[in-house]
Amino acid sequence: MAYRHVVLFRIHDHVEEHDVARAIDRLRTLADLPGIIDWRIARSLDERKGRIVVEEATFESAEAFAAFRAHPRHEAVAAEMAEISDWWGGDYTL
Repeated sequence: MAYRHVVLFRIHDHVEEHDVARAIDRLRTLADLPGIIDWRIARSLDERKGRIVVEEATFESAEAFAAFRAHPRHEAVAAEMAEISDWWGGDYTL
């Protein structure tokens, strides 16, 4: 059963635009990790509530997602995102 993972990163107001662009680039580098079926990173077109980066991912399984979360590259990017944003996530199976 495929596992869907959606995250909305709300970028802190003081973060410079070049840092947002770098964060998007860093998130995109995770697309080749094992177990990912689909990986999309985009900036929200709606900025009424601030600058939002959207991460939409589909994994082969819940186990593949768990392995992704523990992967050192994901942990490094997650730590970087924690410095510049707050986030909300939603996960479900397909």
